[in-house]
Amino acid sequence: DGLFCNLDAGFDGLKLRLAMDKHGIISNVCPNRRNGTDSSEEYLFDELMYKERWTVERTNAWMDGFRAVLIRFDTTVDSWKGWNYLAFIVMFVKKCLKYN
Repeated sequence: DGLFCNLDAGFDGLKLRLAMDKHGIISNVCPNRRNGTDSSEEYLFDELMYKERWTVERTNAWMDGFRAVLIRFDTTVDSWKGWNYLAFIVMFVKKCLKYN
């Protein structure tokens, strides 16, 4: 109950939307104009929330560039958090140096 799913246009299909509705999942799916039907009239689409999804996915892609975070050699939560913080610091410094 209350589970939310934010998907891109590749997932815009009637069967998926019906399955999510059946399980009580709130969907925010970007309408796909190529599938021949205009489902945007039946379902709400929050464009601002969809843009936030892109930001999260971009950050996850950046994180994939850090092997220690991606493979997770260490099994403790503290170690995993530390590697993530280190990766974020490196990304931040690179971003700052880019604009200076």
